Amino acid sequence: MSALAGRAPVAVIGELVQLHLTYNAGAAFSFAERFTWVLTVITAAAVVAISIVAVRARSRAWMVSLGLVLGGAATHLLDRMFREPGPARGHVVDFIDYFGFFVGNVADISLVVGVGLAVLLNLRGVRLSGAAEPARMAHPRGE
Repeated sequence: MSALAGRAPVAVIGELVQLHLTYNAGAAFSFAERFTWVLTVITAAAVVAISIVAVRARSRAWMVSLGLVLGGAATHLLDRMFREPGPARGHVVDFIDYFGFFVGNVADISLVVGVGLAVLLNLRGVRLSGAAEPARMAHPRGE
């Protein structure tokens, strides 16, 4: 990150994707910037909850999904706990500028892919155990 400090954005794919160092006190799109401590508490709760669910997972796909989400959330939690301006108020380091629309980081990519996979697994009926949900029986009258 020090290589990006104080520099103009560095083009990766023209102006579409650039490297641009920023520090975000809020959540996505700088939402709730004044409530960093609340985001820290929510993130810590999410890390604990995901860890508990992940221990029960037997499906390889669910393990990947939960691992991606856990990795992204834990990374953000570490930033919030150990970066300036201080514990539970730290800012997340963002550096990937997408189309000038928003700036994110690798943890954000991990979260988006992990949650997307979880949605797909849910839609396909894949359980944490790895078994598919039983087919639902149609009502005899078609209701």
